[in-house]
Amino acid sequence: MIGQTDIKAGGDVFHDIIKMRPHELTKMSPNKVQAFTLLEGELGKVGSKTCWHYTHDGKDFVGKEIIEDIVEEKQSLRFKLIDGDLMEIYKSMYITYHIDTNGPNSLVTWTLEYEKLKEEYPHHGNLLNFFLHMVEDIEGHHHS
Repeated sequence: MIGQTDIKAGGDVFHDIIKMRPHELTKMSPNKVQAFTLLEGELGKVGSKTCWHYTHDGKDFVGKEIIEDIVEEKQSLRFKLIDGDLMEIYKSMYITYHIDTNGPNSLVTWTLEYEKLKEEYPHHGNLLNFFLHMVEDIEGHHHS
């Protein structure tokens, strides 16, 4: 599942926030992200484990993930979900973003790769919207 959104704040700013300052999302997008904890490793490094407390579709969730890959040339990060509420629905889930910059414009592309535990479980297009709207929150905070 893939979604894209423009960000005028700049891809560099967005990438830096997600990679090095994710705890600031609690201020930039408080209706979505309530808490962030670094569990193991270093911020912005492959292998670091993090825990998120977030609200999605009016419900509170917890998710733990590990940074699997960082590609600086593409301003890309890939997370693997390793524990949390969504693991009751998914056998595996990977969340990746990358940024395409064209002059003053940047495009953030989110990709969700997942395998459901049961075929009858719904696809979560609204989870993709969660990430797309978080970009808007970051943008709004950056320009305010």
